[in-house]
Amino acid sequence: MESITVVQALSALAQVSRLQIFRVLVQAGPEGLTPGGLSDHVDVATNTLSFHLKELLRADLVSQERMGRNLIYRAQFDRMNAVLSYLTDNCCQGQACEVKNDSSFKTY
Repeated sequence: MESITVVQALSALAQVSRLQIFRVLVQAGPEGLTPGGLSDHVDVATNTLSFHLKELLRADLVSQERMGRNLIYRAQFDRMNAVLSYLTDNCCQGQACEVKNDSSFKTY
């Protein structure tokens, strides 16, 4: 995954409503949700919801499928996992990351 792709994904999620929408779609799983179903879970106006979904689509974090008269939105789990992998690829030189409690740390 290229850095620019990760930046686009993180940029799309760097907004409270879009992050909330994405989290709801992740929780919905592979079945996804219609915009009406999404609006039951998020406090976003319908026209604003459409704008945010468009931004998540542009970042390839969600997919859209037409089923009859409905649009179904789904989280792109493979893309989400690729972004997470990119962020943690070089974490702690390949070892499990552990935060140690350092009592010598001083706050000023």
